[in-house]
Amino acid sequence: MPAAQAPPAPPATDASLLERSARGDADALDELFRRYRVVAYRVAYRLLGREADALDAVQDGFVKVLGNLDRFRGQSSFKTWLLRIVSNAALDMGRRRQRDGWNDRPPVPATPELVGPDGRPPPDHGLERADLRRVIDSALATLPAAQRQTFVLHVDGELSYREVADTLGISIGTVMSRLFYARQKLKVLLADRVFQ
Repeated sequence: MPAAQAPPAPPATDASLLERSARGDADALDELFRRYRVVAYRVAYRLLGREADALDAVQDGFVKVLGNLDRFRGQSSFKTWLLRIVSNAALDMGRRRQRDGWNDRPPVPATPELVGPDGRPPPDHGLERADLRRVIDSALATLPAAQRQTFVLHVDGELSYREVADTLGISIGTVMSRLFYARQKLKVLLADRVFQ
């Protein structure tokens, strides 16, 4: 009779990784950044609309987190704290970009998800998807910064209303209000394109 294998250990919690990091374990900090780099990039990208800028904002945010790790008190989750710093870095970069006059967004490359009978995407699929992405990004860019940040943290950052409120230091009611007005404006802006 074969020996029973122990179930795999559950993944380390953010809190335990932070404790290990405080004791000098660099691998623990690397794991935290690996855990949240995709969502941090997604948030920065939706706020900025450019891959290079989003990568810069994420890097800037991670550097700030690393330099201020001793200030993290655990009053919110590490994810919400990190996303607050990354989203603020992205908004700062966007303001600098607008002030310096380099706010034109390049076309967003498409990643085909649908395939035809031969296993390849239809010839026009990438163009349609890239066009839709540009329309959505343009609509997001018209939102006031506070609404855009709230919307992106909730949708792309996958944060609950409470987490968004904690991240931005606002009430849940303010989160709900910002999301309501952001959705209403996006609905109007995207109605012609999305609901054809």
